[in-house]
Amino acid sequence: MLATVPTFALEGVDARAVAVEVDVRRGLPAFTVVGLPDATVREARERVRAGLLNSGLEFPLQRLTVNLAPAWVRKAGASFDLAIAVGLLAASGQVPAEALAGCAVSGELSLGGELRPVSGALAIALGCTAAGLRRLVVAPGSACEAALVDGLEVCAVPTLGHLVELLHGRWRPDPPRPRATGGGGGPPAPDLADVRGQDDARRALEIAAAGGHSLLMVGPPGAGKTMLARRLPGILPPPTVAEALDITRVQSVAGSGDGRLARTRPFRAPHHTVSASGLVGGGARPRPGEITLAHRGVLFLDELPEFARAALEALRQPLESGRVEIVRGQVALSFPARALLVAAANPCACGAGGERCECGPVARERYRDRLSGPLIDRIDLVCQVGALSATALAARSPAGERSAAVRARVVAARERQAARLGGCGPTCNGELGAAATRALADGAGRASAQLARALDAGLLTGRGHDRVLRVARTVADLAGSATIEAEHVAEALAYRATGGWSRGAAR
Repeated sequence: MLATVPTFALEGVDARAVAVEVDVRRGLPAFTVVGLPDATVREARERVRAGLLNSGLEFPLQRLTVNLAPAWVRKAGASFDLAIAVGLLAASGQVPAEALAGCAVSGELSLGGELRPVSGALAIALGCTAAGLRRLVVAPGSACEAALVDGLEVCAVPTLGHLVELLHGRWRPDPPRPRATGGGGGPPAPDLADVRGQDDARRALEIAAAGGHSLLMVGPPGAGKTMLARRLPGILPPPTVAEALDITRVQSVAGSGDGRLARTRPFRAPHHTVSASGLVGGGARPRPGEITLAHRGVLFLDELPEFARAALEALRQPLESGRVEIVRGQVALSFPARALLVAAANPCACGAGGERCECGPVARERYRDRLSGPLIDRIDLVCQVGALSATALAARSPAGERSAAVRARVVAARERQAARLGGCGPTCNGELGAAATRALADGAGRASAQLARALDAGLLTGRGHDRVLRVARTVADLAGSATIEAEHVAEALAYRATGGWSRGAAR
């Protein structure tokens, strides 16, 4: 007898539908799993056998063949255990096959028949709704996360025995309730008012938050670059429901979620020794990298020139497209990477910069050449962060604005962008494509002449021209202006030529 059970395999942060076909027929006892299973899936034979027997169910002593379709997609992980077990039960007549109509299952089995949670429950639940399935059976540990998806009946089943009772209609689990939104249980976000002085850097941080623009801060050690970067999440607007689902889905696939809907944006700060695959994702079994874990949040790279050249160059494509494309053999995976990049760097190898610098011209140039021109060209804002004076350091109380006041302006600017963009596609100015950016130029009037002169003088590349225009649009949004004026372009241009770092864009 043949039975088919729907389940899902994770591909990147998405779920691909997989049909588990189980055939039970007379013959010498054998248990074969085909369809490109990895070692973990092949080991499911022993977990399923023990789980059925220890649950008081019958394990068919016949010729058992399990096919995981489509056969050309590699299957990995223990999430197929439950689907294989249910397929055996249906094919051997122990549960009614018609009870599986419109139902998907996903979970790992213990030897005692208990269901264990798996990574990516939210992605699997979203895959169910996309495939038109009405019900999803998972372990209790995955149920609350899967229940975040509206319109899907999620059944939290603790054991195989309970699952048999459910399929026979003799038992029904209580509907799982999504847990309270997460991300707010830790310490409060540090306040921007803690930063003394640095008005120019605070302004650059506000522009970056308002428009989703990448930012590089250059200054000596102790100037407050890291302090500023760690306060950026506190001035970003809270994630929308769609963004929160995106963040939670990434965390679930990466195994770092807690089953609750994220309500704060992620902040990732990897060490400069991180590899290219650790930063953008990859590996023999591709996993999301730091830029994906920072999706819809902040990726902070401190001591940017100290990162490996290969790792930094790998950022170029994600910074442009907002996605990481990984190809392994015949499989192409795509990870979301719409993170706000904030980086910090010393002005030179000794760190002092200016008159106190102990580096010669060649040493300074060699240090700055660690960052390629094409990479710097993809950074929207380059800001100098000067050393604090003794007076500023001795001040008893911070004089800067609090994060709440800055966030109010950022939220207002984002609302203007949302109204202008129509609620589809890009969510902020930093995500605008080429066509939308050209439309900004058409409405810039005389201000666009400034950009044309900078482009003709070789101060900007074509990419730099578009990025300056997007930053100018954000400056205008912060000012409440419906049009881009000359002063908005002038401020945006000032962030493209700071301390020699952005000149690499023209080389």
